[in-house]
Amino acid sequence: MTLEELQNTIRIEVGVLLYFSGENCNVCHALRPKFKDLFDKEFPQITQIYLDAHENPEVSAHFQVFSVPTMIVFLDGREFIREGRAVSMHKMQEQLSRPYNMMTDE
Repeated sequence: MTLEELQNTIRIEVGVLLYFSGENCNVCHALRPKFKDLFDKEFPQITQIYLDAHENPEVSAHFQVFSVPTMIVFLDGREFIREGRAVSMHKMQEQLSRPYNMMTDE
């Protein structure tokens, strides 16, 4: 996905999760299915995009991603949450639930 395509997706979707990972990152591989499950169940209208930071250096640099994993959640086109490395699934759910429900009427 190009930077332009990604920016367009962020602009038009209700919400977008950008999950930056790396091929040799064990933490990335351990967290990814947990985030996918959380977002599939609790935030189904948020588009999930998974990117290898090393294979997408232009995108990583644009979003100032310097370590993996990094999760960035955009709501209504604006960055709402940015987390990296040790991420609490419970904290992420708490931070997103109220604004997501207000935006989607769920």
